[in-house]
Amino acid sequence: MRTLGLLGGMSWESTLPYYRLLNERVRERLGGLHSAKLLLYSVDFAEIEALQHRGEWEAAGEILADAAVRLQNAGAQALVICTNTMHRVAAQVEAATSVPLLHIAEATARRIHVAGMRSVGLLGTRFTMEQAFYRERLERSGLQVVVPDAHARERIHAVIYDELCMGVIREESRAYYRQAIEALVGQGAQGVILGCTEIALLIGADDAAVPLFDTARIHAEDAADWAMESGA
Repeated sequence: MRTLGLLGGMSWESTLPYYRLLNERVRERLGGLHSAKLLLYSVDFAEIEALQHRGEWEAAGEILADAAVRLQNAGAQALVICTNTMHRVAAQVEAATSVPLLHIAEATARRIHVAGMRSVGLLGTRFTMEQAFYRERLERSGLQVVVPDAHARERIHAVIYDELCMGVIREESRAYYRQAIEALVGQGAQGVILGCTEIALLIGADDAAVPLFDTARIHAEDAADWAMESGA
């Protein structure tokens, strides 16, 4: 089994499930007392969040690239950015390192294709829903992507940063997300991507009439499979 380097803390609320999901996947496949070989670099999310909202993506990318180099030097054989939004700087991380970066959008696209779907809705931070870095990765795989309207995008974004990243779960926010999912289905979405790793803390399969794609779970399972399939 190879060692994975996790770039976490964005937020730590969703990095915690990554650790559990990675180890559950290894135990599921290998049994016994097997667990994942992991290294974690957890950033101070307040620094990253401030740069995000100022549009200073290159500076944010420098922080993650430095962390990625540290993980590689410590023995990581592949990198996992434990957040959707910060895949905005995936190219900077890849340029700074020589080990594979296991991309969350690519893992998610593969899972959607296995499910036989072509049109999917996307929920996430405003950055993920509005900027090209994520949607284009999905679209290049042949998927059609629909996103909520501008007003809904703002509310969805605010719930993530003001509530979920702070460990706050509100029933009114769950109801709003359910409505947003219904609206995406009305636009033709056959399934919906939970394109922020915190969203699964709020929304689950029972909250939608169509399949939901939990990107944290998909990413963790894909990364664990990579580690196990790459030999000793």
